[in-house]
Amino acid sequence: MPSRWEQVVVDAEDPARLARWWAEALGFRIVKETPDEVEIRRGPDELPGLLFVPVPDAKTVKNRLHLDLRPDDQEAEVERLVDMGARPAEVGQHEDAGWVVLADPEGNEFCVLSSST
Repeated sequence: MPSRWEQVVVDAEDPARLARWWAEALGFRIVKETPDEVEIRRGPDELPGLLFVPVPDAKTVKNRLHLDLRPDDQEAEVERLVDMGARPAEVGQHEDAGWVVLADPEGNEFCVLSSST
């Protein structure tokens, strides 16, 4: 039997703050919070989740793994996320790419894909 995907672990300078940002961005909620970690999921029993853990140093290079989000309206979603504190990120993407690269408040890149067709 193959393994089940439980969560993605995110290193964070401020796990509680970053978890709350991503929970709002994704429509998730906090399902576990301790001084050492904060986990968010769509629902308490829904996998996968995002687990935010503290690290002492800031992010310094491009992520090797990132999330892709596919909204109903790419332009509106990019605007909403930027209003929440995301910022445009340059990772070498082509100007005519079908996605927009943003970074969360701690600099973790993610993509907002074009709307489904």
